[in-house]
Amino acid sequence: MQTAYINRVATAVPPYDVHDAFRRFAQSLFRHDRRNSLLFERMATKSGIEHRYSCFAPSNLPEGDCLDAEGFYPRGDFPDTAARMRLFEQHAPALAQAAVDRLQLGAECDRITHLLITCCTGFSAPGLDLELVERCGLPSTIERTMIGFMGCYAAMNALKLAHHIVRSEASARVLIVNLELCTLHLKDTTDLEQVLSFLLFGDGCAASIVSADPVGTALDSFHAVLVPGTRELITWNIREAGFDMVLSGGVPAAIHDGLQEHGNEILAGAPVASIDLWAVHPGGRTVLDAGPPAGSIGIVARYLAPLWQHVVRDRHVCDREAAAPGCARSHRLRDVVRTRTDRRDHAVPHRGLTP
Repeated sequence: MQTAYINRVATAVPPYDVHDAFRRFAQSLFRHDRRNSLLFERMATKSGIEHRYSCFAPSNLPEGDCLDAEGFYPRGDFPDTAARMRLFEQHAPALAQAAVDRLQLGAECDRITHLLITCCTGFSAPGLDLELVERCGLPSTIERTMIGFMGCYAAMNALKLAHHIVRSEASARVLIVNLELCTLHLKDTTDLEQVLSFLLFGDGCAASIVSADPVGTALDSFHAVLVPGTRELITWNIREAGFDMVLSGGVPAAIHDGLQEHGNEILAGAPVASIDLWAVHPGGRTVLDAGPPAGSIGIVARYLAPLWQHVVRDRHVCDREAAAPGCARSHRLRDVVRTRTDRRDHAVPHRGLTP
């Protein structure tokens, strides 16, 4: 059976670092609630996040009348979903093109046969797929697929689909684009759990090439596990004033329990020590911290401690930065692919985990 490889991964983020402005805005939401103000500041510090990029330029005074410099988020009158989607249509194509351009495809553009796009923060038609065909000079015969509203695990589904495409068509060259503009969906709310969820997510895009060329990281197999009783822990619904997210504090414990129960299946019976490298979706530091102390699947501290140090060193969406659902996974894989491309031992095993 033909093996598929992630040949290249490139990433792009918008120009505006809004994390400090957001923290100041969030603190102003709790100016009359000392308990939640202290809790927010404690969790913000504990998260280890120092940067969050956005398509919005932050206000010089986010504690004041408006969160951003252009007046999109005036206090007490945040925009409706239609206004947010208009900005998605304005900003998403350029960010997606920036990520694809960094792949430096050149003449290889003509050889791209499939385009897979994942996104859960904005939709329009004609959409990003046709925008990228035009902007990046992709073939008019390219087969296009949108994977929508699957959140953090969308990139894994795109890779799995690319894996199956290449195994069925050896000449296929699949371009995957994972894009999210999470800061389009901020809320003027004093719900602490919702404000903390905004803290974790930023805007970003990743682009990758998957083909049968034996360069980069081989895609060997995929395994999915549904953990019963967890469907309410992460929700994402389209509402009148943007998309509403619930990200429960129970997620790390649920991941821990799922790994404990299904770890042997995930590893296909392989010992943990045989895995050369782990790429874990960085959905907040507590997701990483949930595993080792209780020995979820025997990933002892010496495996994940270096991983966390790597996460906080990366200079894009995942490096002490808020993640962008769906594309954060590809930011991690970018570094895995760079490592593998520099070496010829492509069979060295590694695993990726995402909630």
